[in-house]
Amino acid sequence: MARIEKGDRVFIHKPTQTFPAADKLKPSFWLANADEPMPPDDYRPDDPNRIRRWYWRNPGHNFDFYVIGIADKDFIRSGRHPAEVFSPDGAWNWAFSHRGWCALPFASYQSGSFKFYFGWRERGNFGIKLTF
Repeated sequence: MARIEKGDRVFIHKPTQTFPAADKLKPSFWLANADEPMPPDDYRPDDPNRIRRWYWRNPGHNFDFYVIGIADKDFIRSGRHPAEVFSPDGAWNWAFSHRGWCALPFASYQSGSFKFYFGWRERGNFGIKLTF
């Protein structure tokens, strides 16, 4: 993934892997995690159910990244702090991920322990977060 300097208003995303449309039509693909199919060694090392818990930790990973997301495509992201989810200065951040004629929006806000975001993040995946 090539990134322009953080102070710039644009960065270019280059995917590390791609998936055919036929895979993206299968619900079994939606519920998998192509990026980390097995848990790392430090994830619940003494838990006999660690692999099952790993799958339930984020069952929609491929759906968010590769079905409704564009993480497996080249795109250009522009905005206030396009390489970041949250603004380094706090408060609002916004960006658009541009792929062809399509511009996918993203907005986030951070103040103290309150965090919110909605839209297509810096890696091309769709996400929603709200914490207090």
